[in-house]
Amino acid sequence: QVQLVESGGGSVQAGGSLRLACAAATYTYNPICIGWFRQSPGREREGVASIYTDSDTRYYADSVKGRFTISQDNAKNTVYLQMNSLNPGDTAMYYCAASRFRYCDRLYSRDFGDWGQGTQVTVSS
Repeated sequence: QVQLVESGGGSVQAGGSLRLACAAATYTYNPICIGWFRQSPGREREGVASIYTDSDTRYYADSVKGRFTISQDNAKNTVYLQMNSLNPGDTAMYYCAASRFRYCDRLYSRDFGDWGQGTQVTVSS
């Protein structure tokens, strides 16, 4: 089991930036993949970006390519999501999640077993 804690959410105007952080507070296994997901009311949870913790290979949803960057700091057991050029469509609760499987590229929430509590991102026009 991995305990994840997100931070960095907030409110920003369209065109602005935010950086989210996902810290692994405690863990009983080393996750192979860390992913960021988001969910807004009435919509399904959507995979945003993911990263293999060993190879640093990264994947992005088409909706955020070129605007969001996922990165990791292994010394701090923290994964970041830098979000630039935000628009109101990015408004959602953002969650990070850990997986012990090599399915990072699929960005499927069911591949991830441990989840953080979420952090809210609100983008106003």
